[in-house]
Amino acid sequence: MQDFSYIQKHYGVPAERGRRIRYKGEKEGVIVASTGGYIMVVLDGEKATHRRPYHPTDQIEYLGMGTVPRLTASQRRYQQYLDADSGLSFMEWLKWNQKSKMYN
Repeated sequence: MQDFSYIQKHYGVPAERGRRIRYKGEKEGVIVASTGGYIMVVLDGEKATHRRPYHPTDQIEYLGMGTVPRLTASQRRYQQYLDADSGLSFMEWLKWNQKSKMYN
């Protein structure tokens, strides 16, 4: 579960996973995560893996709650690789991840 408390307190916005937003009055999407002081948004009509970072107060209008786009199994695996920030190539990480599952 992502912690949005820093963004909520520091910027005074209702950012949370699943909240819909409108950017610059025209593009809409849904918040899927936070990283550092930024919200990660998937814009309507884009793939669930295409997450864009936005500053919480940079021309963002917060709307009602929406649905977070679901990732396919392969998209989840690739997102785990990105989140791990291991310094390995994706193929190396897949091999390492498979070996670590054998010992768990």
